Amino acid sequence: MPRKLDLRTGRPVWSAYRAPAVHTITLTRDAKADVLITKADVLIIGMGISGAMMAEALTADGHAVICIDRRGPLKGSTSATTALVQFEIDQPLSMLSKMIGRASAEQAWRRSRLAVSNLAARIAELGINCALSRTPSLYLAGTALGPSELRDEVDARRKAGIAATYLTSAPLAETFGIARDGAILSHGNIALDPRKLTAGLLLKALERKARFYAPAEATAIEDSADEVVVATRDGPTITARHVVLATGYELVDIVPAAAHRIISTWAIATRPQSRKIWPDAAFIWEASDPYLYMRATADGRVVCGGEDEDFVDETRRDGLIADKSTRIAEKLGRLFPHLDVRPEFAWTGSFGTTTTGLPYIGALPRHPRIHAVMGYGGNGITFSQIASEIISASINGLDDTDAELFAFNR
Repeated sequence: MPRKLDLRTGRPVWSAYRAPAVHTITLTRDAKADVLITKADVLIIGMGISGAMMAEALTADGHAVICIDRRGPLKGSTSATTALVQFEIDQPLSMLSKMIGRASAEQAWRRSRLAVSNLAARIAELGINCALSRTPSLYLAGTALGPSELRDEVDARRKAGIAATYLTSAPLAETFGIARDGAILSHGNIALDPRKLTAGLLLKALERKARFYAPAEATAIEDSADEVVVATRDGPTITARHVVLATGYELVDIVPAAAHRIISTWAIATRPQSRKIWPDAAFIWEASDPYLYMRATADGRVVCGGEDEDFVDETRRDGLIADKSTRIAEKLGRLFPHLDVRPEFAWTGSFGTTTTGLPYIGALPRHPRIHAVMGYGGNGITFSQIASEIISASINGLDDTDAELFAFNR
């Protein structure tokens, strides 16, 4: 059923920080017994960040939840993320407006900003220790958008009620020490440790009697008017009122072939820096293709990624780790000559992207009990938060005003 993909290779920086253990049990059956049938309100397939957010939200609403994962908790693409939790969608608002209309584009951006705020509040309310910090961001002029286009972007954001400041080259150099023609400064984003967040959310769901089975691989999905039955590789089936596919970039055959493509990306992390990195440890990313993006960790490492390429061959992707790491470190060194840019960690991963930069979230066409979370683009964690809001509302029989923005049949 799933189209398998080795989602990451190398050693992500998050392996330097211990995340709480999330215990799972084995979904088994007696060799002589009939197939075991386990029932739930909701079955979530995938135990990365998207599955964890769904599990926490649905158990908070009182649902009986089962989660399965063919690897286990936190073992897919979640560990490969650089966890810049931004409201700024990959597609600039000024450009997205031309693609889907100004009103829809503005609403997508506003919902993204609200999601980051909601996630920060959710983490605080649940008391999850995931090294969260509130962080401004700098969007640097580059090959895709120059200074005049960035000014247009600032105007578009302000018209949508989203604060943004345009910095010319002089204040950009004076305040941040960056030599570029211009940049957009914005506020309201957060940085965090994605593994600790995922583990924290799963543990909250576990406290509320969610059941976690791993390794357990879904092999077939059959839905009817009243329920969904999922077969697993080792024999047992799981019956649920609803199924949520939170399988990241490993697509499932039942999901329609939406307009997306899989991209390979690379990232490095330095040793902790002994001196101040840059003011406010702001997120920094470029209006270029491919773009460079960077953030700091709580203990002063610089995480920097980019050099994306439009292919999915895992062997080729993995073979480029050394070369890409060197290139990323060189680019980082040119931007900030005072940094020690030598990589202590280097890794690669695959992620999905769409033309508009918007994810696909919601019930599958003609399958109202099967919901999918396809959080494509560079805003995966932000989109996972939106998905947990939209899909939990749908399962509870409620309407989310923005559901159509992200629907598969949009």
